[in-house]
Amino acid sequence: MASRELIDTPTWRALVAHQAKIKDAHLRQLFADDPKRAEKFTAEGAGIQLDYSKNRIDGETIQLLLRLAKERGVAARRDAMFRGEKTNKSENRAVLHVALRAPRDEVIEVDGHNVVPDVHAVLDRMSEFADKVRDGSWTGHTGKRIRNVINIGIGGSYLGPEMAYLALRPFSDRGMTFRFVSNVDGAAFSEATHGLDAAETLFVVSSKTFTTLETMTNAKTARAWVVEKLGAEEAVAKHFVADSTNTAGVETFGIDTSHMFEFWDWVGGRYSMDSAIGLSTMIAIGPENFRAMLAGFHAMDEHFCTAPPEKNLPMLMGLLTVWYNNFFDAQTLGIMPYAEHMSRFPAYLQQLQMESNGKHVDLSTNHVNYQTGPIIWGEPGTDGQHSFYQLIHQGTKIIPCDFIGFMTPLSSYADHHDLLMANLFAQAEALAFGKTAAEFKAEGSPDFQTPFRVTEGNRPTNLMLADRLDPKTLGSLIALYEHSVFTQGAVWDIDSFDQWGVELGKVLALRIIPELQDAAEPPLKHDSSTNAAIKRYRAYKARR
Repeated sequence: MASRELIDTPTWRALVAHQAKIKDAHLRQLFADDPKRAEKFTAEGAGIQLDYSKNRIDGETIQLLLRLAKERGVAARRDAMFRGEKTNKSENRAVLHVALRAPRDEVIEVDGHNVVPDVHAVLDRMSEFADKVRDGSWTGHTGKRIRNVINIGIGGSYLGPEMAYLALRPFSDRGMTFRFVSNVDGAAFSEATHGLDAAETLFVVSSKTFTTLETMTNAKTARAWVVEKLGAEEAVAKHFVADSTNTAGVETFGIDTSHMFEFWDWVGGRYSMDSAIGLSTMIAIGPENFRAMLAGFHAMDEHFCTAPPEKNLPMLMGLLTVWYNNFFDAQTLGIMPYAEHMSRFPAYLQQLQMESNGKHVDLSTNHVNYQTGPIIWGEPGTDGQHSFYQLIHQGTKIIPCDFIGFMTPLSSYADHHDLLMANLFAQAEALAFGKTAAEFKAEGSPDFQTPFRVTEGNRPTNLMLADRLDPKTLGSLIALYEHSVFTQGAVWDIDSFDQWGVELGKVLALRIIPELQDAAEPPLKHDSSTNAAIKRYRAYKARR
């Protein structure tokens, strides 16, 4: 069904009418009217419990959203993706990140070829290499043990490995140092290598094409750093490995291609952290924990494929995002993990959601006439409570939020965890129910102060709870959001797996680079603003 027909469908129109009827209903009243509301609007899967009762919905809302998903063919598109069909239409590619975590005996074909054995062959090679680094049998050029690993990548080749390492740091080898370089700003490389011994440092260069400007700029700088510090070109082979598909480029760089860990064009960058791109994560946490993470991914994949829609976590979360994005005109979605180790999870989800669903044409190339992906942002609790929560509680914008918590602490300070979880539960409660003028007056609040203190409530949240933040749970959480994003894209009839908008800036940057570096200062043919900025930079550079 073409996108421009979407807002004219009976179900869409029914949702518009339903929103007009329910938009002023307050969560206080909805809970008062239905003592079993929390039970009714809770679902579980792959070790995660989703309580979505504090949303501005009722039973009719969910039924209409599920009807919309059925009409838009969400399940059919899901099944096509899992079968290996070319669901990335603009690039004519299969989308099979789900194959990266499939068990060995599963069959998933691309163009008639079962890719699962290929996936496990790479995983086995990664595991063998990771074990060698971890046990010290892999040594650097001078014979010293590797104690530092620096991942060089950008986008999914950086955000995924860094996020996962930080999230699973309690499971990592604490005797090793792991750092991540993405930004082409030279300061990023300087900081990453500061204080490290090149003889003990391994670089993992993560780039599918081995041509990405930022990654290869940093990789070449790292290569020069190693050669300078260790005094030998031969050192490159012992201090660099690659996650790539470009054998010739890797070999030219000086990396032994036996230490190139490949992946495939059916793996999108923002869906690649469980592929060879996760090598630095595997070295940090060990192959066994990495495979546990893959098992968590797969458990959520299975849940997405088999759970009925009304109990299907990714489908429900995706449809609720559509509900607020398209029917309440909410512009953003807040991600609030109450776990210090999840500090980079919101940033990871920014790319996953905004690069996937930041699209303005549908699969038939029609310009869409409705909002697509929301803006994703967030910080770990309780830090955010003393930063931006004021706007969520008393501001004029509707900001749906996902709250994520873990029952079991990973530190020995159990009393801290009680305080953390109390804040998590309290914020979700406060956002839902607020506090009225009458309640403040009953407490003796001064009349002049009461209007400033009133919190209206009725602010929507999802509450996700899991036993503890471990590799398996992290895998399940990531897959939950992957499939939520997929659900949204299927409803909007867009390609969630290309990113052509990212390419334009790259092309223009390649045009501008020689204009900054050529001493002859070639003539400029940009707009007046860009020309002025380039001239100003040239002048500063000349004085420098």
